[in-house]
Amino acid sequence: MPPGWLPSRPNGGWAYRDRIPPAAAGMGVVAFYAGRYGHTSAAAWERRLADGEISRNGMPLRADAVLVGGDRLVWQRPPWPEPAVPAHWEVIHDDGDLLVIDKPSGLPVLAAGGFLEHTVLRLLERRHGDDPAGVPRPVHRLGRFTSGLLVCARRPATRAWLSAQLRESTGSRASGASGGVVGGVGGGVPPCRKLYRALLVPGRLALAAGDSLAITTPIGRRPHPPLGEIWCAAEAGDPAALAAHSQLTLLESGGEADLVEVAILTGRPHQIRIHCAAVGAPLLGDPLYRPGGWARPGGLPGEGGYRLQARWLRLHRPEGSALELEAPAAEGLGTTAEGPAAQDHTDRCSGGPKG
Repeated sequence: MPPGWLPSRPNGGWAYRDRIPPAAAGMGVVAFYAGRYGHTSAAAWERRLADGEISRNGMPLRADAVLVGGDRLVWQRPPWPEPAVPAHWEVIHDDGDLLVIDKPSGLPVLAAGGFLEHTVLRLLERRHGDDPAGVPRPVHRLGRFTSGLLVCARRPATRAWLSAQLRESTGSRASGASGGVVGGVGGGVPPCRKLYRALLVPGRLALAAGDSLAITTPIGRRPHPPLGEIWCAAEAGDPAALAAHSQLTLLESGGEADLVEVAILTGRPHQIRIHCAAVGAPLLGDPLYRPGGWARPGGLPGEGGYRLQARWLRLHRPEGSALELEAPAAEGLGTTAEGPAAQDHTDRCSGGPKG
């Protein structure tokens, strides 16, 4: 195992809690769980019930039972082994409150998808549990296999400020609003800007190096086995689709991969992976999204194989000062001429197409 990795080991298990809504009254326990967690079969829930893992209103259940509105169900999931993950990162910025790290690919940010202890949050809690200033906690998410800049903060007020800045700036972009951030963050504050780099399947973009392409494919939920539903390029006419806007710039083309930089002006789930696939150029090695922005049946969002890095970020502190941060280029995501040949970050983040 490489140095700095956490080995695979069992966690302490977890309690999944559900309160039965009035609409589910009259259902059986197995039917409720199989409907709510569609990736698990009714037979699996029957086994968990028989093994005494499920309780209702504090009392263990061993057989199926009819539910009443307001019932409280708890599934006590037994400990399970979590995969090995990289547990070392470089600190990009730390002012005693705001902490920005260069998250490694393969490390989840928060508990999800079979991970509970092997996450950035748990590692921060262990490493900073005695910090008088408090534990830095993530303000936003990056996908497990997305590397790069992850913003954390120790003070709850700072986390709330940054979260609102991210939310309101992307919301104003999605709705077509102009100007600065509005609402809880205060008018006149420029929105944050984020730049990513990725390797794409080569030869799919009708662009020359330095040219840009605006991508505005809406993102929505579509049926998908075995998860039930998954985020994809939205179906035409989907009233629940989320507006999404990315700006893709081709940095270098090659026989094995095309290197691109993507500015995201909205923060939708899996936006870069979906948008690149939507224009016919999926991320190289992406096991889930195929040309058109749809998901492969059986593929899962947490599977790796692609290269994506949160490379550059500009945000604003509560007192109004701007902070610009850049992570070192991840392996395979640097250009042959990072200096004079690279476009100015501010220009790339500011809006319209350049090609």
